[in-house]
Amino acid sequence: MFIERNIKFFYLKIFRRVRSFLLSEKSRKVLIFLFFFFISSGFWLLQTLKNNFEIELAIPVKLKNVPNDAVITAEPISELHIVVKDKGTTLLNYFFGHDFYPISLDFADYQDLGNHVIIPASSIEKRILSQLSSSTKLVSIKPDVVDYFYTMGASKKVPVRLRGKISTGRQYYLTDTVFSPDSVLVYAPQSMLDSIKYVSTHAVLLKEISDTVHTRVQLTAIKGVKFVPSVVNLTLPVDILTEKTLEVPLLGINFPANKSLRTFPSKVKVTFQVGLRRFKSIRPENFVFDISYEELMKIGSEKYKLKLKSVPAGVSYVRIIPNQVDFLIESIPAYGY
Repeated sequence: MFIERNIKFFYLKIFRRVRSFLLSEKSRKVLIFLFFFFISSGFWLLQTLKNNFEIELAIPVKLKNVPNDAVITAEPISELHIVVKDKGTTLLNYFFGHDFYPISLDFADYQDLGNHVIIPASSIEKRILSQLSSSTKLVSIKPDVVDYFYTMGASKKVPVRLRGKISTGRQYYLTDTVFSPDSVLVYAPQSMLDSIKYVSTHAVLLKEISDTVHTRVQLTAIKGVKFVPSVVNLTLPVDILTEKTLEVPLLGINFPANKSLRTFPSKVKVTFQVGLRRFKSIRPENFVFDISYEELMKIGSEKYKLKLKSVPAGVSYVRIIPNQVDFLIESIPAYGY
Protein backbone atom coordinates (compact mmCIF):
# COMPACT_ATOMS: atom_id res chain seq x y z
CA MET A 1 0.00 0.00 0.00
CA PHE A 2 2.88 2.31 0.86
CA ILE A 3 4.52 1.65 -2.53
CA GLU A 4 1.30 2.43 -4.48
CA ARG A 5 0.92 5.70 -2.58
CA ASN A 6 4.50 6.72 -3.45
CA ILE A 7 4.01 5.92 -7.15
CA LYS A 8 0.79 7.94 -7.27
CA PHE A 9 2.48 10.87 -5.56
CA PHE A 10 5.40 10.72 -8.02
CA TYR A 11 3.17 10.83 -11.12
CA LEU A 12 1.09 13.70 -9.69
CA LYS A 13 4.26 15.64 -9.05
CA ILE A 14 5.49 15.10 -12.63
CA PHE A 15 2.06 16.05 -14.06
CA ARG A 16 2.00 19.34 -12.11
CA ARG A 17 5.47 20.27 -13.29
CA VAL A 18 4.61 19.59 -16.97
CA ARG A 19 1.33 21.54 -16.72
CA SER A 20 3.07 24.41 -15.00
CA PHE A 21 5.70 24.53 -17.77
CA LEU A 22 3.14 24.45 -20.60
CA LEU A 23 1.14 27.30 -19.06
CA SER A 24 4.20 29.43 -18.42
CA GLU A 25 5.42 32.33 -20.56
CA LYS A 26 8.61 30.45 -21.37
CA SER A 27 6.61 27.50 -22.72
CA ARG A 28 4.54 29.70 -25.01
CA LYS A 29 7.71 31.14 -26.53
CA VAL A 30 9.11 27.67 -27.17
CA LEU A 31 5.87 26.48 -28.79
CA ILE A 32 5.66 29.57 -31.01
CA PHE A 33 9.28 29.03 -32.09
CA LEU A 34 8.65 25.36 -32.93
CA PHE A 35 5.50 26.25 -34.87
CA PHE A 36 7.29 28.70 -37.15
CA PHE A 37 10.30 26.38 -37.41
CA PHE A 38 8.15 23.55 -38.79
CA ILE A 39 6.27 25.93 -41.11
CA SER A 40 9.51 27.28 -42.57
CA SER A 41 10.97 23.77 -42.85
CA GLY A 42 7.89 22.67 -44.77
CA PHE A 43 8.22 25.58 -47.22
CA TRP A 44 11.93 24.85 -47.64
CA LEU A 45 11.20 21.18 -48.35
CA LEU A 46 8.53 22.00 -50.92
CA GLN A 47 10.87 24.41 -52.65
CA THR A 48 13.70 21.87 -52.66
CA LEU A 49 11.50 19.10 -54.09
CA LYS A 50 10.91 21.23 -57.18
CA ASN A 51 14.54 20.67 -58.16
CA ASN A 52 15.76 17.68 -60.18
CA PHE A 53 17.53 14.79 -58.45
CA GLU A 54 18.97 11.41 -59.36
CA ILE A 55 18.17 8.29 -57.34
CA GLU A 56 18.74 4.55 -57.70
CA LEU A 57 15.77 2.17 -57.81
CA ALA A 58 15.50 -1.62 -57.96
CA ILE A 59 13.20 -3.48 -60.38
CA PRO A 60 12.64 -7.24 -59.88
CA VAL A 61 13.57 -9.69 -62.66
CA LYS A 62 11.79 -13.03 -63.08
CA LEU A 63 12.41 -15.96 -65.44
CA LYS A 64 9.15 -17.74 -66.29
CA ASN A 65 7.83 -20.74 -68.23
CA VAL A 66 10.94 -22.88 -67.67
CA PRO A 67 10.27 -26.43 -69.04
CA ASN A 68 10.35 -29.33 -66.59
CA ASP A 69 13.29 -30.95 -68.40
CA ALA A 70 15.41 -27.77 -68.30
CA VAL A 71 17.78 -27.15 -65.40
CA ILE A 72 18.84 -23.56 -64.74
CA THR A 73 22.49 -23.93 -63.73
CA ALA A 74 23.09 -20.20 -63.14
CA GLU A 75 20.08 -18.07 -62.28
CA PRO A 76 19.59 -14.61 -63.77
CA ILE A 77 19.99 -11.65 -61.43
CA SER A 78 17.01 -11.10 -59.14
CA GLU A 79 16.77 -7.35 -59.82
CA LEU A 80 17.98 -4.55 -62.05
CA HIS A 81 19.29 -1.33 -60.53
CA ILE A 82 18.28 1.77 -62.46
CA VAL A 83 19.27 5.40 -61.98
CA VAL A 84 16.48 7.87 -62.79
CA LYS A 85 16.28 11.68 -62.84
CA ASP A 86 13.19 13.78 -62.07
CA LYS A 87 11.74 16.36 -59.71
CA GLY A 88 11.87 15.49 -56.04
CA THR A 89 8.08 15.24 -55.74
CA THR A 90 7.97 12.55 -58.43
CA LEU A 91 10.91 10.66 -56.95
CA LEU A 92 9.22 10.61 -53.54
CA ASN A 93 6.32 8.77 -55.16
CA TYR A 94 8.71 6.00 -56.33
CA PHE A 95 9.94 5.59 -52.79
CA PHE A 96 6.66 5.59 -50.90
CA GLY A 97 3.77 4.96 -53.24
CA HIS A 98 4.97 2.96 -56.24
CA ASP A 99 5.63 -0.78 -56.53
CA PHE A 100 7.43 -1.96 -59.65
CA TYR A 101 6.16 -5.03 -61.49
CA PRO A 102 8.84 -7.70 -62.19
CA ILE A 103 10.48 -7.69 -65.60
CA SER A 104 9.36 -11.13 -66.84
CA LEU A 105 11.69 -13.06 -69.15
CA ASP A 106 9.95 -15.88 -71.03
CA PHE A 107 12.26 -18.90 -71.37
CA ALA A 108 10.86 -19.77 -74.80
CA ASP A 109 11.73 -16.32 -76.22
CA TYR A 110 15.46 -16.94 -75.68
CA GLN A 111 15.78 -20.71 -76.13
CA ASP A 112 17.38 -20.32 -79.57
CA LEU A 113 20.30 -18.35 -78.08
CA GLY A 114 22.02 -21.48 -76.74
CA ASN A 115 22.81 -22.69 -73.23
CA HIS A 116 24.24 -19.34 -72.19
CA VAL A 117 21.55 -16.73 -72.69
CA ILE A 118 22.72 -13.09 -72.73
CA ILE A 119 20.05 -10.39 -72.82
CA PRO A 120 21.24 -6.77 -73.20
CA ALA A 121 19.54 -4.51 -70.67
CA SER A 122 18.84 -2.07 -73.51
CA SER A 123 16.46 -4.62 -75.03
CA ILE A 124 14.17 -4.43 -71.99
CA GLU A 125 14.47 -0.65 -71.58
CA LYS A 126 10.96 -0.06 -72.97
CA ARG A 127 9.45 -2.32 -70.33
CA ILE A 128 11.21 -0.32 -67.64
CA LEU A 129 10.12 3.03 -69.07
CA SER A 130 6.51 1.86 -69.17
CA GLN A 131 6.56 1.77 -65.36
CA LEU A 132 8.06 5.24 -64.99
CA SER A 133 6.42 8.65 -65.16
CA SER A 134 6.62 10.36 -68.55
CA SER A 135 8.69 13.13 -66.98
CA THR A 136 11.26 10.72 -65.57
CA LYS A 137 14.54 10.27 -67.42
CA LEU A 138 16.22 6.85 -67.33
CA VAL A 139 19.92 7.59 -66.77
CA SER A 140 21.43 4.09 -66.53
CA ILE A 141 20.71 0.39 -66.01
CA LYS A 142 23.00 -1.91 -64.03
CA PRO A 143 24.11 -4.49 -64.89
CA ASP A 144 24.09 -3.83 -68.62
CA VAL A 145 23.23 -7.49 -69.40
CA VAL A 146 20.99 -10.14 -67.88
CA ASP A 147 22.36 -13.65 -68.40
CA TYR A 148 21.71 -17.20 -67.27
CA PHE A 149 22.87 -20.74 -68.07
CA TYR A 150 20.72 -23.80 -68.56
CA THR A 151 20.98 -27.41 -69.67
CA MET A 152 18.38 -29.84 -70.93
CA GLY A 153 19.25 -32.47 -68.34
CA ALA A 154 22.96 -33.01 -69.13
CA SER A 155 24.68 -34.15 -65.92
CA LYS A 156 27.30 -36.46 -64.43
CA LYS A 157 28.78 -37.42 -61.07
CA VAL A 158 32.24 -36.17 -60.09
CA PRO A 159 34.31 -36.67 -56.92
CA VAL A 160 34.78 -33.99 -54.27
CA ARG A 161 38.30 -32.82 -53.45
CA LEU A 162 39.52 -30.87 -50.44
CA ARG A 163 41.11 -27.49 -51.07
CA GLY A 164 43.00 -25.95 -48.20
CA LYS A 165 45.73 -26.64 -45.67
CA ILE A 166 45.40 -28.89 -42.63
CA SER A 167 48.08 -29.29 -39.97
CA THR A 168 48.00 -31.47 -36.86
CA GLY A 169 49.49 -30.99 -33.44
CA ARG A 170 52.73 -32.65 -32.44
CA GLN A 171 52.45 -36.46 -32.28
CA TYR A 172 49.12 -36.38 -34.15
CA TYR A 173 48.38 -37.11 -37.79
CA LEU A 174 45.48 -37.02 -40.23
CA THR A 175 44.40 -40.56 -41.07
CA ASP A 176 41.95 -39.76 -43.86
CA THR A 177 39.74 -37.17 -45.54
CA VAL A 178 36.12 -38.30 -45.65
CA PHE A 179 33.35 -36.54 -47.58
CA SER A 180 29.67 -37.38 -47.31
CA PRO A 181 28.64 -37.62 -50.05
CA ASP A 182 32.03 -38.22 -51.68
CA SER A 183 30.69 -37.24 -55.11
CA VAL A 184 28.07 -34.79 -56.36
CA LEU A 185 25.82 -34.49 -59.38
CA VAL A 186 26.93 -31.75 -61.78
CA TYR A 187 24.51 -30.04 -64.17
CA ALA A 188 26.04 -27.90 -66.91
CA PRO A 189 25.97 -27.31 -70.67
CA GLN A 190 27.65 -30.26 -72.40
CA SER A 191 30.66 -28.20 -73.49
CA MET A 192 31.40 -27.30 -69.86
CA LEU A 193 30.41 -30.68 -68.44
CA ASP A 194 33.10 -32.53 -70.43
CA SER A 195 35.88 -30.47 -68.84
CA ILE A 196 34.81 -30.97 -65.22
CA LYS A 197 36.69 -33.91 -63.65
CA TYR A 198 36.17 -33.06 -59.98
CA VAL A 199 34.82 -30.28 -57.77
CA SER A 200 36.78 -28.51 -55.02
CA THR A 201 35.60 -27.24 -51.67
CA HIS A 202 36.01 -23.73 -50.40
CA ALA A 203 39.43 -23.32 -48.78
CA VAL A 204 39.61 -25.17 -45.45
CA LEU A 205 42.39 -23.86 -43.18
CA LEU A 206 42.96 -25.68 -39.88
CA LYS A 207 46.06 -25.53 -37.71
CA GLU A 208 47.36 -27.79 -34.96
CA ILE A 209 44.26 -29.98 -34.74
CA SER A 210 44.43 -32.82 -32.21
CA ASP A 211 40.96 -34.32 -32.46
CA THR A 212 38.63 -35.49 -35.22
CA VAL A 213 36.91 -32.60 -37.00
CA HIS A 214 33.34 -32.69 -38.33
CA THR A 215 32.17 -29.75 -40.43
CA ARG A 216 30.10 -28.74 -43.46
CA VAL A 217 31.84 -27.13 -46.40
CA GLN A 218 30.55 -25.26 -49.43
CA LEU A 219 31.67 -26.33 -52.89
CA THR A 220 33.51 -23.77 -54.98
CA ALA A 221 31.01 -22.26 -57.41
CA ILE A 222 31.64 -22.35 -61.16
CA LYS A 223 29.64 -19.91 -63.27
CA GLY A 224 27.10 -21.78 -65.34
CA VAL A 225 27.38 -24.98 -63.27
CA LYS A 226 25.00 -26.36 -60.66
CA PHE A 227 26.05 -28.85 -57.97
CA VAL A 228 23.59 -31.15 -56.21
CA PRO A 229 24.20 -30.94 -53.32
CA SER A 230 26.23 -27.73 -53.10
CA VAL A 231 27.30 -28.42 -49.49
CA VAL A 232 28.96 -31.62 -48.22
CA ASN A 233 29.92 -33.00 -44.81
CA LEU A 234 33.66 -33.23 -44.15
CA THR A 235 35.23 -35.51 -41.54
CA LEU A 236 38.93 -35.28 -40.72
CA PRO A 237 39.85 -38.24 -38.47
CA VAL A 238 42.87 -37.51 -36.27
CA ASP A 239 44.91 -40.17 -34.46
CA ILE A 240 47.83 -40.02 -32.07
CA LEU A 241 51.16 -41.36 -33.32
CA THR A 242 52.99 -44.09 -31.45
CA GLU A 243 56.15 -46.08 -32.21
CA LYS A 244 56.33 -49.81 -32.86
CA THR A 245 59.15 -52.21 -33.69
CA LEU A 246 58.79 -55.53 -35.53
CA GLU A 247 61.23 -58.23 -36.60
CA VAL A 248 60.79 -58.84 -40.31
CA PRO A 249 62.31 -61.86 -42.11
CA LEU A 250 64.30 -61.26 -45.27
CA LEU A 251 63.12 -63.27 -48.30
CA GLY A 252 64.44 -63.36 -51.85
CA ILE A 253 62.32 -62.46 -54.89
CA ASN A 254 62.45 -64.14 -58.32
CA PHE A 255 65.06 -66.71 -57.29
CA PRO A 256 65.49 -69.74 -59.61
CA ALA A 257 64.28 -73.06 -58.28
CA ASN A 258 67.87 -74.24 -57.74
CA LYS A 259 69.01 -71.14 -55.87
CA SER A 260 68.28 -69.90 -52.35
CA LEU A 261 69.12 -66.76 -50.38
CA ARG A 262 70.73 -66.63 -46.98
CA THR A 263 71.18 -63.27 -45.24
CA PHE A 264 73.12 -62.37 -42.12
CA PRO A 265 71.11 -61.59 -40.06
CA SER A 266 68.05 -63.43 -41.38
CA LYS A 267 65.73 -60.86 -39.77
CA VAL A 268 65.95 -57.11 -39.28
CA LYS A 269 64.18 -54.74 -36.93
CA VAL A 270 61.75 -52.30 -38.55
CA THR A 271 60.81 -49.35 -36.33
CA PHE A 272 58.06 -47.00 -37.45
CA GLN A 273 55.34 -44.62 -36.33
CA VAL A 274 51.67 -45.53 -36.66
CA GLY A 275 48.34 -44.33 -35.32
CA LEU A 276 47.12 -45.83 -32.08
CA ARG A 277 44.02 -47.20 -33.81
CA ARG A 278 46.12 -49.29 -36.23
CA PHE A 279 48.87 -50.25 -33.79
CA LYS A 280 47.76 -53.87 -33.28
CA SER A 281 46.86 -54.51 -36.94
CA ILE A 282 50.38 -53.92 -38.33
CA ARG A 283 52.27 -57.23 -38.64
CA PRO A 284 55.70 -58.31 -40.01
CA GLU A 285 54.16 -59.71 -43.20
CA ASN A 286 52.90 -56.21 -44.05
CA PHE A 287 56.51 -55.19 -44.82
CA VAL A 288 58.11 -56.61 -47.95
CA PHE A 289 61.77 -56.06 -48.85
CA ASP A 290 62.80 -55.85 -52.49
CA ILE A 291 65.67 -58.38 -52.61
CA SER A 292 65.54 -59.62 -56.19
CA TYR A 293 67.85 -62.26 -57.62
CA GLU A 294 68.60 -60.10 -60.67
CA GLU A 295 69.77 -57.14 -58.57
CA LEU A 296 71.95 -59.26 -56.29
CA MET A 297 73.70 -60.76 -59.31
CA LYS A 298 74.61 -57.29 -60.56
CA ILE A 299 76.03 -55.63 -57.46
CA GLY A 300 79.26 -57.63 -57.36
CA SER A 301 79.43 -57.49 -53.58
CA GLU A 302 78.34 -59.60 -50.63
CA LYS A 303 76.64 -56.65 -48.91
CA TYR A 304 73.19 -55.40 -49.78
CA LYS A 305 71.44 -52.18 -48.72
CA LEU A 306 67.86 -53.01 -47.85
CA LYS A 307 64.94 -51.34 -49.63
CA LEU A 308 61.29 -51.76 -48.70
CA LYS A 309 59.04 -52.72 -51.57
CA SER A 310 55.78 -52.16 -49.71
CA VAL A 311 54.78 -50.37 -46.51
CA PRO A 312 51.34 -50.55 -44.85
CA ALA A 313 49.05 -47.54 -45.17
CA GLY A 314 49.29 -45.13 -42.25
CA VAL A 315 52.90 -46.01 -41.44
CA SER A 316 55.56 -43.28 -41.44
CA TYR A 317 59.14 -42.55 -40.35
CA VAL A 318 60.33 -46.10 -41.08
CA ARG A 319 63.80 -47.07 -39.84
CA ILE A 320 65.56 -50.40 -40.62
CA ILE A 321 68.17 -51.81 -38.24
CA PRO A 322 70.52 -52.88 -39.67
CA ASN A 323 69.88 -51.27 -43.04
CA GLN A 324 72.61 -53.33 -44.73
CA VAL A 325 73.13 -57.11 -44.58
CA ASP A 326 75.59 -59.71 -45.79
CA PHE A 327 74.13 -62.30 -48.13
CA LEU A 328 74.97 -65.59 -49.72
CA ILE A 329 73.33 -67.22 -52.74
CA GLU A 330 73.39 -70.98 -52.35
CA SER A 331 72.81 -73.65 -54.96
CA ILE A 332 70.24 -76.29 -54.12
CA PRO A 333 71.43 -79.72 -55.27
CA ALA A 334 69.17 -81.50 -57.74
CA TYR A 335 68.15 -85.00 -56.66
CA GLY A 336 67.59 -87.51 -59.45
CA TYR A 337 66.40 -91.13 -59.54
